[in-house]
Parts: sequence; structure tokens; C-alpha cells
Amino acid sequence: MRVARRRTPLAEILHLDPDLLVANKPSGVVLGRGRGGRVRLPDLLAEQAGLAADEPFRIVHRLHENASGVVVYARRRSVQRDLIGQFLEGRAQTIYLALVTGHVDADGEIDTPLYFDKRAGKLQASEHRGRPASTRFRVVEQVAGNTLLECEPVRERTDQVRAHLAAFGHALAVDPELGGGYAMMLSDYKADYRPNRRRVERPLVDRLTLHAARVTLCHPTTRAPLEFTAPLPRDLRATLNQLRRLR
Repeated sequence: MRVARRRTPLAEILHLDPDLLVANKPSGVVLGRGRGGRVRLPDLLAEQAGLAADEPFRIVHRLHENASGVVVYARRRSVQRDLIGQFLEGRAQTIYLALVTGHVDADGEIDTPLYFDKRAGKLQASEHRGRPASTRFRVVEQVAGNTLLECEPVRERTDQVRAHLAAFGHALAVDPELGGGYAMMLSDYKADYRPNRRRVERPLVDRLTLHAARVTLCHPTTRAPLEFTAPLPRDLRATLNQLRRLR
């Protein structure tokens, strides 16, 4: 019997200099060199760029394993401190594209404190506890049963966009941990959908419907303003195209 091999995700290097390594991370890939059998972005990038085995890959900002988009690594500890400071102070910024449940009718801002729930192991929004946090959003497009938003977290925390969208009542379309679904299926949206008797229906998308589309920051050495962008990956583009047809 022939066993299908799982395809190794492709990672793209967007920028490389003595201080920074910026990449377009595919979904299903972890940022660090952690243990286990998961695909690790440092391994993909080191092989692609011919980097030394001891390349540090110092993480500057977090992006969930099952999200995609722009990520930044520092190549020296002092650079890492500088860039983390930029994100904490709001001088560096990540802009996300998020496909969320339901129709959002107008642009707005979610201004709700966030705290880490140790029991649940996740970031939660609460009016009564946590640190102040704010996420601005803009409606990009409404499609069948969902809305594509552009989200701009202010002084971003890890998973801030996910937690705020869930508290807003419009969780990511796929985000089972925070109120979204496990996958998006065409049969859930198409009234006259007819299943294929020969094969099981495949999901349109079965990972977090979140993409880090743009990162802006100041170069830690030259102080020049930099902007890095990553287009929507194929799975999210295909999902949006399917949903547009069903409006």
C-alpha cells in the first residue's frame, strides 16, 4: 500500500541582515526549536538560507502555530531587547487579517482588559480584571456567514486579537479554543450541497483563520523605518473565494 507523504510547508525569507531575520510563516509551523515531532520554522529557514547550526533565532513577537504570516527574529540579544521594547511601547506593530464568524457591520475598537487564565491555559477578556488592552478593527469584506477584518492591536500581547474577537462575539471562524469552529466546511454554507459518495468532504480550512499581513518597525541599528508584508496564503484565499460565491 502506498502511503501519502505529508508535504513540508514552505517558508519565505522576507529580510535577512546581521540584526534581523524576517519570514513569512506557514500555518502548522512552530516559531521555536521546541521538542516533539512538530515542524519548526528555524529548521526550515536555516536550511533555506544556509545559516550556521548555532543561529539563535531569538523570538521577538509570538504567532500561534496554526496562524500564518510575518514573524521577526533577532540575531543578537541586544537586538531582541530593542525590538521587544518597540512592540511593548507601540512603536512596532502587527496588522492581522482575521476571518471571523458572523457579519460585522462597521469599523470599531475593542477596549477590554486581558488576563491569562492559568486553569484554562489561555488569554481571556474581562471587564473586571487583567491589564488594559485595545484592538482596532476595520471591515474589509462580508462573505457568506463571515467577515474579513483587518485588526490592529495596540501594544500587542500574545493571542490578543483572538481573545478580543471572541469577547466581541465574533471569534475567528476556525478557533475551537476560543469559540470558533474546528473547521470550515462548504456543506455548512451551501444549501444545495451534495456530498460525494466516493470521498469524505474536505474542509475549506481547518487552521486558525488568522494571518499576520504586515509588520512595521524601526531597524534596531540604522533606525530606518521598515515594513514587511505577506499576502494571504492559498487556503484562506480559496476559502474566501468559495464564500463569495454563496453571498
